[in-house]
Amino acid sequence: MSKAQIISSINPPRRQFTRQRRQLTDGERRQLARLASLHLVKLQQRLPTQARIALYYDGFGELPTQPLLDWCQRSGYQAYLPVVGSLGRDNKCLRFVPIYHDKLINVPTLIHRLGMKQSYNRKLLWAEELDLVICPLVAVDNEGNRMGMGGGFYDATLGRSYRSGAKKPLRIGWCYDFQVVKQLQRQPWDVPLDGLMTPSGIRWF
Repeated sequence: MSKAQIISSINPPRRQFTRQRRQLTDGERRQLARLASLHLVKLQQRLPTQARIALYYDGFGELPTQPLLDWCQRSGYQAYLPVVGSLGRDNKCLRFVPIYHDKLINVPTLIHRLGMKQSYNRKLLWAEELDLVICPLVAVDNEGNRMGMGGGFYDATLGRSYRSGAKKPLRIGWCYDFQVVKQLQRQPWDVPLDGLMTPSGIRWF
């Protein structure tokens, strides 16, 4: 059995969490996102004024991210969205474009070849130019180890700043409480989270 197969057999299957996300109604998702957003004020002491904050489109049953954009606008922060493939088809590093709309649904988008929405604005920033990156995830454990969708985009994007010990960007997960598990098998290229926000509260790792 290969190393990848061993790790896969240790970690819970992604479909366990993605199925559970999709079983929620739109109303339940919005209510849980509202509860999670109540804890956002606890992030502000770690951020500069006029912070640059990356969020993402919630297109696959994730905890809705519109409350994150609302919070940025109330707090005087500039919000950004990730762009895949700006450095070439085979380069997994994301770059980020500013959001100039009040609602994510109104942001002009294209559908990337992987099925995700992304803005086509060309004013691109590197992750190191941001103060906070709010990361999507499928599961996360009690030590901040994150399981993504398997593409490796956020690990590739955040790996350089993490390995160098840079203080920014801060890496925060945003998810439902049922996505938190006791332990995940960590791989050498994985980039852990600094903190996690769920409907039940915020925790730091």
